[in-house]
Amino acid sequence: MSGLELVGVGAWSFTVALAGGVVGLVLGNLRLPLFVLAASSPASAGGANIAVSGIAAATASTTHIRAGRINWRLFGWMAPPSIAGAVAGGYLAGTVPDAALLLVISAVLLYSGLDLLLRRPQPVTAPRGRRVFSAVVSGAVIGLLGGFVGLILGSLRMPALLRIVGEPPSRAVGTNLAVGVCVGVAGLLGHLPSAAPDYRLVLAGGAASIPGALLGARLTGRLSEERLVQAIGAILLVASVATGLQAIF
Repeated sequence: MSGLELVGVGAWSFTVALAGGVVGLVLGNLRLPLFVLAASSPASAGGANIAVSGIAAATASTTHIRAGRINWRLFGWMAPPSIAGAVAGGYLAGTVPDAALLLVISAVLLYSGLDLLLRRPQPVTAPRGRRVFSAVVSGAVIGLLGGFVGLILGSLRMPALLRIVGEPPSRAVGTNLAVGVCVGVAGLLGHLPSAAPDYRLVLAGGAASIPGALLGARLTGRLSEERLVQAIGAILLVASVATGLQAIF
């Protein structure tokens, strides 16, 4: 890997972390294709991508913690089933074709992005117990899908937090990233026995992601709730296209 390639990895990682920090997404599916091109093997690229995702999520989370944008009670309910689902999905990986799963995820992202952009948000009036149940179930299902394809899938967890659980957009941003940190650590540990991540990518991508994630998280507080939802919807549409292309190619 040349120095120019590492610079490119750093520049793209900064951009992805900046966008992700604003809307509470890790966006590993946007980073992964470049990592696959630059890494020594797809498996080491996947491990490096998960590691950089965890670094970006943890960095942005520190800003959201200070700003009070994390619902810790919801985090406590959603993180454990998300981790368990990711572990189960990783164990079962290969039993379902990755391309089929990626196309399903792409379709859900497309629907979610259009839904956030075109439909006025309606307050969720379900009882607290039902909201907790929704958080647990959605966390487990999304974690399972992510474990299958090697992604944290915060892009699926975000619309679930907004539409199913009913979390306000600013707090959904921080909570989603905090859960993503836990899922990322679990995913990285799952990769270590079989394929160590490409540490050159981890260093280049991680170092560039830190300032990008910090800047993005600070910009979150400058957006109105409506603009934040629109930004999340737009990013979900980009993620949908990237996931669909990954399934096809």
